[in-house]
Amino acid sequence: MKPFTAYRIHELDGRIVARFDQLTLDDLGPGDVVVRVEYSTINYKDALAATGAGRILRKYPLVGGIDLAGTVVGSRDPRYTAGQHVLVTGCGLSETHDGGYAEYARLDGDWVIPLPAGMGTADAMKIGTAGFTAALAIHRMEQNGQAPANRPVVVTGATGGVGSLAINMLAGRGYEVVAVSGKPEADDYLREIGAARILRRQEINLGSKPMEKAQWAGAIDNVGGELLTWLTRTTDQWGNIASIGLAGGPRLETTVMPFILRGVNLLGINSVLTPRDVRLAVWGRIAGDLKPAQLDRICSKVVPFAELPGQFDAYVKGRVIGRAVVKIA
Repeated sequence: MKPFTAYRIHELDGRIVARFDQLTLDDLGPGDVVVRVEYSTINYKDALAATGAGRILRKYPLVGGIDLAGTVVGSRDPRYTAGQHVLVTGCGLSETHDGGYAEYARLDGDWVIPLPAGMGTADAMKIGTAGFTAALAIHRMEQNGQAPANRPVVVTGATGGVGSLAINMLAGRGYEVVAVSGKPEADDYLREIGAARILRRQEINLGSKPMEKAQWAGAIDNVGGELLTWLTRTTDQWGNIASIGLAGGPRLETTVMPFILRGVNLLGINSVLTPRDVRLAVWGRIAGDLKPAQLDRICSKVVPFAELPGQFDAYVKGRVIGRAVVKIA
């Protein structure tokens, strides 16, 4: 195989340097399945890794990109055959193993998910880690009794990839969704993808009591910090809070009162290390009852591979609405 292009992240003299390199398969981490990558994605985590704004990688150098979708070109794992369309999200890509920002990837077979019927590689990456994380949150909430007939479900970080897809998936399941957003310019977008109501982040009264007036049947939180504390105070009896992100900070200052007096469940959502059987079940739901109806509205931007480096700054600064895919091949 001829050398191919990869966007690789290096640590040089204590600095993070990301650049296009020419690699061979021998330069990649070990694996039983070789995939010709067609599409990847851009996530906040990818931007932190590529710019050095966050220390995501655990070893250097590594190819960036936590997601990929493409076609199997060779496999020692009998579960996969040449020509099969597959995807990988998380599983240590761009943390401990070379990721999706390359024309080829070599992967552990346990990480690889066959594309669900009717889903192409481009749509798989429009969903990507963000959509998988949103669906995993809903899946776990519903395992704990969440149902559309109750009070509204609130989504923080609503204009991001996870928030946008969570809103659209919840609305498709019949939930009344309230979006928390600090971007007035995105109000029309949020309503189009399924938000019944928009709550301005700057106008929220976070309260100070261990429990405030119950407002939500459940919540999907991408922010952490004070907003997550507020959600613990305002979620109703037997409600579920899916904790996904920490853009607002990692600290959680609350009491046990909501958990023991209202029976609130705080669910940690780790989409990187999800067991394979759960991963397969969730992707099955993404192609079924959690299929996002407004996927092309949420992800309307296709970035050519060569233009990838210029995209990260907007993600680090929180200026992005919705999703973008990267066309690798």
